Amino acid sequence: MAKFFLRKKIGDRIINGHPWIFGNELGDQEGEYEAGDIVEVYSSNGSFVGKGYINPASQIRIRLLTRDKNETIDEQFFYRRIKEAWEYRKQLGYIENCRLIFGEADDLPALIIDKFNDYFVIQTLALGIDRWKSSIVDAIQKIFNPKGIYERNDVPVRELEGMVQQKGFLSAPFDTNIILNENGLKFHVDIENGQKTGYFLDQQDNRRAIQHIVNGAEVLEAFCYTGTFALHAAHYGAKSTLGLDISANAVETAKRNAILNGYDHISKFECVNAFDVLKKWVGEGKRYDVVMLDPPAFTKSRENIQKAVTGYKEINLRGMKLTKPGGFLVTASCTNLVPPELFLQTIQMAAKDAKRKLRQVSWQTQASDHPIMWHIPSTQYLKFLIVQVM
Repeated sequence: MAKFFLRKKIGDRIINGHPWIFGNELGDQEGEYEAGDIVEVYSSNGSFVGKGYINPASQIRIRLLTRDKNETIDEQFFYRRIKEAWEYRKQLGYIENCRLIFGEADDLPALIIDKFNDYFVIQTLALGIDRWKSSIVDAIQKIFNPKGIYERNDVPVRELEGMVQQKGFLSAPFDTNIILNENGLKFHVDIENGQKTGYFLDQQDNRRAIQHIVNGAEVLEAFCYTGTFALHAAHYGAKSTLGLDISANAVETAKRNAILNGYDHISKFECVNAFDVLKKWVGEGKRYDVVMLDPPAFTKSRENIQKAVTGYKEINLRGMKLTKPGGFLVTASCTNLVPPELFLQTIQMAAKDAKRKLRQVSWQTQASDHPIMWHIPSTQYLKFLIVQVM
């Protein structure tokens, strides 16, 4: 097994638990290796740091899997890690639907596994973890005996690792259009063609958080995707809900979800560009009791953070102007590169420009099946805020 040594004066972040090692943090090496192999990492003075997989084509040269020198990386290793992650989710009550593996937060870097009842969707986003895909599938089969496993590796980040994008069955074929239960509601999920892995599990706790502000309300949801927040609002007693999304497929699924839950007389959906429509409606003086905003990530690179902040400020400014005095704004950001403090500052700037005062009702992050590790800041990415707009 090849050995790599960290450079002098580099390593505090790594020694303190972060699993990523960048190419410029590595010094000497001993032994031969191939991309994707498991290698050992040592500090500059020769003390053992950990074992992980390597890819010279990636900016993140090594991703550590274990800090135990005696732990073998084999099929049983992945079985144990997935079993431990499942025990944690069960302890917190995430039994039917959950993010079973959240990459670095579950000590399995670049691996995502979502559990939709008896169906599983996996993403192997780095070469080293992709090499163990069959062992990961075997572990899922042994622990859960699932009805189906599907691969959603149709993501550009794989190309940065020298891999191709692909998707398909990792079990016997099955109908990839499934129905899941959440908070007393049912939702159609398209595992094969839906965004990400087909459904946004990270907001499942936050969708419950709106129940006390929507009773009897006229609700607007922008960037509604398949209508999950709007239908939760209907479920919690909203007078009417209107969802907007630019994706025709998403809007059609939202309409099907409304029918599935018996709320099609309350919840309506339109296929439009929400950015343009919100601006137009502000000019027309439209107002709602509750406005909900859950836009896609505005940036995936540090170079465009200011552009993202400008986008969040503008969209929340419009949201506030569309909210009746005393009404509520529900707003979220999934942009990993915009930290919580900056997001809150952006909302405050929008309120100042809108000449509205805000009263915080709830400030939350992603559901607990997406664990936040304090020594890995990137594991906290979702910001979710409810404010009363005065």
